[in-house]
Amino acid sequence: MATTRRDYYEILGLERSASEAEVKRAFRQLARELHPDVSDAPDAGERFREVVEAYEVLSKSETRGLYDRFGHAGLSSGGFRPTPFDFGSLADIFSAFFGDDVFGVATGRRRARGADVAAEIEIELEEAASGVRRAVLTEVALVCEECGGDGIEPGHSATTCEDCGGSGRLQHVSRTGFGEFIRSQGCPRCGGTGRIVDHPCRRCDGAGRVLEERSLEIEIPPGIHDGQRIRLSGEGHAGALGGQAGDLYVLVRIRPHERLVREGDDVYSTVDLTMTQAALGAQVKVATIDGDVELDFELGTQPGEIRVLRGRGMPVLQGFGRGDHRVLVNVAMPRQLTEEQRRLLGEFEQTADEETYRPDEGFFEKLKSAFR
Repeated sequence: MATTRRDYYEILGLERSASEAEVKRAFRQLARELHPDVSDAPDAGERFREVVEAYEVLSKSETRGLYDRFGHAGLSSGGFRPTPFDFGSLADIFSAFFGDDVFGVATGRRRARGADVAAEIEIELEEAASGVRRAVLTEVALVCEECGGDGIEPGHSATTCEDCGGSGRLQHVSRTGFGEFIRSQGCPRCGGTGRIVDHPCRRCDGAGRVLEERSLEIEIPPGIHDGQRIRLSGEGHAGALGGQAGDLYVLVRIRPHERLVREGDDVYSTVDLTMTQAALGAQVKVATIDGDVELDFELGTQPGEIRVLRGRGMPVLQGFGRGDHRVLVNVAMPRQLTEEQRRLLGEFEQTADEETYRPDEGFFEKLKSAFR
């Protein structure tokens, strides 16, 4: 019998506009409530699996975008399969998703990958066109130099936890009419580490890592788009017990330009001509990504005309060539006239004929070309 799968946002109790931080916070809260280590509810296990699957999808931009557009069917056709798992300790679950105790969760004596770090940087449109190197300030967990990452004060050593025998886990066996039920949980005495540290490192308080503020210079490539992220492998939080460091993800934001608008690799702008400039022709400065350029406008330039500057747009990211710069002509009409100006315009109108205002038969073709 077919069943209707629940909405992932509903499972986590989130709006569809929820941020990455809100998704992570909702998962942590529900995981603490529903994991068999802490919940006696009969449906806790199934609900916990739903929460983990929802987090797997919504915490990654690729799977979240696919789900937002096409739902569960889109995920299935895209090859997504929930990660199978058994019920380890709650600490192990958090370690798998977040990278050990940077988020306040102690794990067993195993190497654990460090958590990723997110940062954001703002640049100008011109910098996005040319590429730029910028310093990013982050706070990351680094291996403690005093204890080498093991959390023990130099000159001392740890002892094996007697309660769990160094495994960091305790198992409870319950016998029922249906057989044996084995429940595993983290050892409360050693906190799941499998060892007892009587002399923790004074510098890191036994954590093995310390938070430090670090400035890292990154290279932003030409043609980058607003909202794209740059990944720097191994520049995140240090891993536990020699585990691999996480990554640094830098979100690039491009400030709105005063006179230019970007669409893909093309750039759009307007140029204002006075009525007489449009009628008599003029040379006018126009702002581009590369600076101001002089453009010649012929006699009789019409409002709405498009001037296409080939190859003067944004560079193609990780490709070749550049987009175009399209300039839309706007003709400013006078709002106030002196008596002399009225008289002169009146004389002009009396001498005008059909040829003076002959329509431009190619106007609509020019307009359409602006959006090709």
